[in-house]
Amino acid sequence: MMKKKSIPASKPFLILFLCQIISALDVPLDSKLLEELSQPPTITHQSPKDYIVDPRENIVIQCEAKGKPPPSFSWTRNGTHFDIDKDAQVTMKPNSGTLVINIMNGGKAEAYEGVYQCTARNERGAAISNNIVIRPSRSPLWTKEKLEPHQVREGDSLVLHCRPPVGLPPPIIFWMDNAFQRLPQSERVSQGLNGDLYFSNVQPEDTREDYICYARFNHTQTIQQKQPISVKVFSTKPVTERQPVLLTPTGSTSTKVELRGNVLLLECIAAGLPTPVIRWIKEGGELPANRTFFENFKKTLKIIDVSEADSGNYKCIARNTMGSVHHVISVTVKAAPYWITAPRNLVLSPGEDGTLICRANGNPKPSISWLANGVPIAIAPEDPSRKVDGDTIIFSHVQERSSAVYQCNASNEYGYLLANAFVNVLAEPPRILTPANKLYQVIADSPALLDCAYFGSPKPEIEWFKGVKGSILRGNEYVFHDNGTLEIPVAQKDSTGTYTCVARNELGKIQNEVHLEIKDPTMIIKQPEYKVVQRYGQVSFECIIKHDSTLLPTVIWLKDNDELPDDERFLVGKDNLTIMNVTDKDDGTYTCIVNTTLDSVSASAVLTVVAAPPTPAIIYARPNPPFDLELTGQLERTIDLSWIPGDENNSPITHFVIEYEDGLHEPGVWHYQTEVPGTQTTVQLKLSPYVNYSFRVVAVNKIGRSQPSEPSEQYLTKSASPDENPANVQGIGSEPDNLVITWESLKGFQSNGPGLQYKVSWRQKDVDDEWTSVIVANVSKYIVSGTPTFVPYEIKVQALNDLGYAPEPSEVIGHSGEDLPMVAPGNVQVHVINSTLAKVHWDPVPLKTVRGHLQGYKVYYWKVQSLSRRSRRHVEKKILTFRGNKTFGMLPGLEPYSSYKLNVRVVNGKGEGPASPDKVFKTPEGVPSSPSYLKITNPTLDSLTLEWGSPTHPNGVLTSYILKFQPINNTHELGPLVEIRIPANESSLILKNLNYSTRYKFYFNAQTSVGSGSQITEEAVTIMDEAGILHPAVGAGKGYSEILFATSPVMHTVRPTFYKVQPLYPRIRNVTTAAAETYANISWEYEGPDHANFYVEYGVAGSKEDWKKEIVNGSRSFFVLKGLTPGTAYKVRVGAEGLSGFRSSEDVFETGPAMASRQVDIATQGWFIGLMCAVALLILILLIVCFIRRNKGGKYPVKEKEDAHADPEIQPMKEDDGTFGEYSDAEDHKPLKKGSRTPSDRTVKKEDSDDSLVDYGEGVNGQFNEDGSFIGQYSGKKEKEPAEGNESSEAPSPVNAMNSFV
Repeated sequence: MMKKKSIPASKPFLILFLCQIISALDVPLDSKLLEELSQPPTITHQSPKDYIVDPRENIVIQCEAKGKPPPSFSWTRNGTHFDIDKDAQVTMKPNSGTLVINIMNGGKAEAYEGVYQCTARNERGAAISNNIVIRPSRSPLWTKEKLEPHQVREGDSLVLHCRPPVGLPPPIIFWMDNAFQRLPQSERVSQGLNGDLYFSNVQPEDTREDYICYARFNHTQTIQQKQPISVKVFSTKPVTERQPVLLTPTGSTSTKVELRGNVLLLECIAAGLPTPVIRWIKEGGELPANRTFFENFKKTLKIIDVSEADSGNYKCIARNTMGSVHHVISVTVKAAPYWITAPRNLVLSPGEDGTLICRANGNPKPSISWLANGVPIAIAPEDPSRKVDGDTIIFSHVQERSSAVYQCNASNEYGYLLANAFVNVLAEPPRILTPANKLYQVIADSPALLDCAYFGSPKPEIEWFKGVKGSILRGNEYVFHDNGTLEIPVAQKDSTGTYTCVARNELGKIQNEVHLEIKDPTMIIKQPEYKVVQRYGQVSFECIIKHDSTLLPTVIWLKDNDELPDDERFLVGKDNLTIMNVTDKDDGTYTCIVNTTLDSVSASAVLTVVAAPPTPAIIYARPNPPFDLELTGQLERTIDLSWIPGDENNSPITHFVIEYEDGLHEPGVWHYQTEVPGTQTTVQLKLSPYVNYSFRVVAVNKIGRSQPSEPSEQYLTKSASPDENPANVQGIGSEPDNLVITWESLKGFQSNGPGLQYKVSWRQKDVDDEWTSVIVANVSKYIVSGTPTFVPYEIKVQALNDLGYAPEPSEVIGHSGEDLPMVAPGNVQVHVINSTLAKVHWDPVPLKTVRGHLQGYKVYYWKVQSLSRRSRRHVEKKILTFRGNKTFGMLPGLEPYSSYKLNVRVVNGKGEGPASPDKVFKTPEGVPSSPSYLKITNPTLDSLTLEWGSPTHPNGVLTSYILKFQPINNTHELGPLVEIRIPANESSLILKNLNYSTRYKFYFNAQTSVGSGSQITEEAVTIMDEAGILHPAVGAGKGYSEILFATSPVMHTVRPTFYKVQPLYPRIRNVTTAAAETYANISWEYEGPDHANFYVEYGVAGSKEDWKKEIVNGSRSFFVLKGLTPGTAYKVRVGAEGLSGFRSSEDVFETGPAMASRQVDIATQGWFIGLMCAVALLILILLIVCFIRRNKGGKYPVKEKEDAHADPEIQPMKEDDGTFGEYSDAEDHKPLKKGSRTPSDRTVKKEDSDDSLVDYGEGVNGQFNEDGSFIGQYSGKKEKEPAEGNESSEAPSPVNAMNSFV
């Protein structure tokens, strides 16, 4: 029988009091009982605190409550009584507190705005609702305004303001066009959280006149429309790329306050070209996993269900190829009050004690106030049994008049919580809720649970009797539960009968009878057996059962754990399953399941379908089961078993397996006993006491196992005292004042006899104490209460039964429950080893104060601030755990030149002890990180300007910057190194006296007093000195380098020994132009990694107009500019997409003048002369015409020359001077420059070429195909000579053009 536990008198009063609180009554959820008991009011339904209503519909303010007797209702409005009888528009629903305000028949919603509160009252108290704020929704119209059209330059940013009217609740904003189609949004165009439409950069397709902002007010189901906004985008060429600038939020920092549990939305929208990409990080931490989402093309960071841990600095970074910009949002998470422990209803008996506890948290910490029946408790009628202690009301020796409803209000500046909890003092005689004469049916050897649900105040005591005049039930064969249930762990046939439950308290007594019937278990006495059948044969499985005569069994057959196929070949009989005309698909496992209302058993067998052999053959199969089992030589602990083997089926038996069944403890379950060789047919078996043995034998050959033999006769061994004690005895406390003793229970046959119990003994170790023992039923756990905290105990558990005790058990050592450590480690010392490592020491705490198993020490440490920046940041505490009784540890990964705090705590199995006082220590300076950036601007002939950013991590006080540089010549050799020291407060430097058109390499790093940090390197080029360069001829390219390197400047000129370095890649060089009247062929050379996205920019030379840009398809190194103006000088340069500022030098060319074409087909003219004009007069006229045209610059066809010559003059340009192989002037040897078709004196010597160009005269302008090749004519027009260094040896299109000069 369960033993009642009592707390020793030496325990503090608080523990006694809490135990009494725990004993407060639980009212069962029985509808009939609840209808009869008196109960204070309870609010069951109410309208929300902030209640926005539709001004066009009736206002319904909900207030429903229950209680016994039913409560009456009243209302206050704005803190004063609201007399609904005086307002014809207001009614209250019958048997309810719900108000209905009639707006649809003349009432105005605005007149009923206010704060409402409902009170439900009966004779036992009064409950109140929340303050319900009633506000009608509003959906005002847009104020009329004159919207000017927006005229925006292509590539600029634009913001279209929505500025919706202020509604209640706020509207949902979206942008549409006149056709009510949503405007497409992207990374470039998107809507902000405030409803404005942001363009990072505008494109020509953004031009339209119907940008319309809509505001949808969901509460009133209305949509308001703003006047359409017109946007016109005008184009300028080229469009200037810009680095990102934040459109919202503005500035570099901002703040945001959000409430706990809400959704945090942070937004960054940037302008720039190309369109910037947004990235979010949290400084000093990670974005919370599983709660972080990105919306609006990553411009909005969304964190759901935020908590105080989400406070901190969030940085958004907008980046494109031109640069980046960032903004830091400091987020603070506050919290409206939320429950830690809400007060719960309390049902007490007269004279009992109890408490109401109201605990809430928030940020800031909420204040707690109490009301009694809706009145502040300070002015409520006094109750001598009530005492208020902060967030707790303590009740002592309550009486029926103490019944009341108490309200707890927890509030701070962000909201409030209001909870009703009643104290209901009841004096009720016992009641039994379980129906009378209820019948319980249980299978033998299973547990039986007999219910006796009860209620009474004070709490009744429960007793059980068997039979009408039986004695009270006691003993370990019964378990008595707190809810009144009687448990019989192993119900036997003699457990059948009538049981009486008696409930009594000081107000009365009541009893109830229930009946228990024990049924025989259902068993399959003939199980289906393994079958092998030939295809198209017949097979039958048996399933013969034995069951209790009062239970009706049902038999179900399954195939492979599924229903039998719907096939007439399957015949289900009373005790068998027959399959006719067997096919291959019938192969599988067949299961017989027997169900009754109380139990279920099953057995399975496998069917193997084989093909019929064409001729008789040897069949190898599993052996037949052994038979004729016989038991002889019966003794208390041994017995002899013999048998006759079955047919081997052409495969010798390798061994026999002997199995046994314990019909007393586990009927129907067979266990492995032993096995013997296949030549042996008898064996002596060891037995255990108090077991009803049956044996069976299984034969095994190479094919498989036989079916088991028929069971032998049963043999019941005599009872004896247990041979062994429980194993795995342990003692571990679950609470600071208890010791939980556990063990592994003996199995049924290990009990050796009936009445298995356990003697549990314990005593405190190292204390001269007697053993305390208790005998418990067949369970596996016992709890010792009232123990000191964490002391060692000697424990032993001994088995016993009706015949006696097991041998004396061995003792084990256990410990009572742990409690949190009492003291913190002392004498904490920190030794800073270097700028990133420190060693911490502490004194160990006394083991007595650990109050548990010492697991180790935890060191909490965190960075307070950087000593160089003096700026605090979000504190992220780090924890290091040192196992065992270690008294020192290393703190790695510290940041140099920073202030840290740490404390140490001892850890046991219960948790952490108090922290030691915070210890402050500082790390020394270290070397700084590299400067954050280094860029070069304003290159001139002899100077470069350096700009740099300070190191991201200075790790100390910067003392200076070190700049080193050296020149690089045209063969990529390095000159001597020059070093300059720069004060730490500088951020730019102009280096002068540099060589013109020279590349320099720079090395830049910062220094602290500890040493130099890592360096950053860059290269830069001074521009070309134009004074010493020959002026180009007309049509030749000219200009200066357009390449601006993000590098550093230099100080003086150095010309010493040079060293080989790798060339600077990538670059575009040798831009070549060949011009016609209205178009020009542009070609170039590219050095560097693969890059397929080139573009050509061009414009009128000397004009301030923006460059025009043409994209080159594919990775070709030539392009044809079309639509040019004849007789105009143009500038041109080539660039690569995606490489900011990466362009070639500028080239200049001039198109030919507009002239009427005088082209004559040479072949046709020759044929007409030869065939139709044979007279000498016409030949003479032709010679005269040729002479005149040669002197006037006319042009002649060259088709005949092309046919006659097989391109003998195709010559590559020389590597050194860019001249063509044979076209040179013998007198001055001036090379033929790129873009030039004749020498500068416009003559070609006859002796230098067999086919002089003089023979054909001077053509006007060469014509080009669309791919840049010549049609077949040669332009002799002078073109301007390009600047040195721009010659090309591999310009394909001009060379192809020269190939036609034959």
